[in-house]
Amino acid sequence: MNDYDRLLTLIGSDAAGRVSSSERRAVANGTVRRWTHDLMTGVLGGRVEVSPVRHPLGFLCFPVWRGGGRGVCVHVWTAGLRAEPTTSPMHAHSWDLLSAVLYGRVGNQILDVTGATDRPTHRIFEIHSAADGDVVRATAQLVTCRTRSTEHFHSGEVYTLPHGVFHVSDVPGEAATVVLGEARPGRPDRSLGGLATADHWVHRTACTTTEIRQAAETVLDHLSTVPEQLEDRCERAT
Repeated sequence: MNDYDRLLTLIGSDAAGRVSSSERRAVANGTVRRWTHDLMTGVLGGRVEVSPVRHPLGFLCFPVWRGGGRGVCVHVWTAGLRAEPTTSPMHAHSWDLLSAVLYGRVGNQILDVTGATDRPTHRIFEIHSAADGDVVRATAQLVTCRTRSTEHFHSGEVYTLPHGVFHVSDVPGEAATVVLGEARPGRPDRSLGGLATADHWVHRTACTTTEIRQAAETVLDHLSTVPEQLEDRCERAT
């Protein structure tokens, strides 16, 4: 069983509501944390080879597994290692997302985006990714947007986000997530940008060896502290 299927069995059932008890959720979350602990320990020990990059949306992306249009990544937000988007933080994935929060707080501001020929505020851009970066192409679609809802998730919680939903991620401090993605063929990633912003190329900067070690050590430090709510659930489950 590959990492995607293994993790989906654990956190996917929780997100779909098929895991009803807090005790079983705690066991699943503990297993995901152990999986991440083993991964980062392997990275530090040279037993696991990954090539993390600074993602334009402000996190480090550890691409763990890819296959058949599906993938597993660990996203790490940590001080001093954040890139900035060239269009805006408002974006929509071309893939369905399932995410388990390892530590910290992760928020999503869900947006309603409406076509507008009169007084538009943004232009839609399509993002075509390659191994070393992204081609960001302006479309003819002019839009306005407004906030539909805001949601926040904490350590031990799982959330989903369907493809095509425009949103802004809000991560105010240190955080990490295990992310499962399933691509939807023919659907590009999209973002909202300025009306006059031109096509451009965004290079994804590979992390240095020092940065990789720093990020892995940061994740391990946070994982060594079990959140109180998770600790309580684990005690009830044993």
